[in-house]
Amino acid sequence: MSDLSGKHGLIVGIANERSIAWAIAQAADRAGARLALTYVNERLEGNVRKLAETLTQPPLILPCDVSQDDQIAAVAAGLDREFGGLDLLVHGAAFAPREAITQPFLQTARGDFQIALDVSVYSLVALAQATAPLMARREGGSLLTLTYLGSERVFPNYNVMGVAKAALEASVRYLASELGPEQIRVNAISAGPIRTLAAAGISGFSDILSVYRERAPLRRNIEAGEVADAAMFLLSDAGRAVTGEVLLADGGYHAMGL
Repeated sequence: MSDLSGKHGLIVGIANERSIAWAIAQAADRAGARLALTYVNERLEGNVRKLAETLTQPPLILPCDVSQDDQIAAVAAGLDREFGGLDLLVHGAAFAPREAITQPFLQTARGDFQIALDVSVYSLVALAQATAPLMARREGGSLLTLTYLGSERVFPNYNVMGVAKAALEASVRYLASELGPEQIRVNAISAGPIRTLAAAGISGFSDILSVYRERAPLRRNIEAGEVADAAMFLLSDAGRAVTGEVLLADGGYHAMGL
């Protein structure tokens, strides 16, 4: 049921080999999908191209700063030319200025707030606008984004990103409602803490990992590959009846009170 043979997918948000988006790309490649990968700037282009060389099917590689509408439009045009349509989209883009995470939420500057919401939330909407016609051409598709429990609970030094993730999850529900008639599903995975490039910017992240190991029902931290396995369910026909959902893959930590 997780076979993606003949499917075409777009993966946005790969920074390096530790990225959750990269783990999902690898799983989708193993499942038979032909992929397009994006990079946000020249500094990360080399990482993406090097990783792309390890995939079974050579992917289409495109630049995409998700804060720029013209670049998103160019990606959609490239997908149209190369694939003729689109079946899958994985949205792993998220960013907030360092000051907005290291300082108390009360001190969040207007500009930093706007950047965090633009890159981390509106980018999903913009990508959905650009790719929905390509998915409709295939009579349906699946959009998947990545969130975190900081959308519902206060985590130290997460601050404006928690607010952004809450908005992202609301966006998932609204997009699922509007795209559903086109048989386009929209879901999110709320993963437990994983040592990614983004996590490196969160002060005290090692303490968060320790708390999860102690209190999650599985008594361990999760791995990116486990999130990718959950993603395969939502991206494939196995999850064909699921939309507007936030699937928690965190070892059960979210279920605990203390």
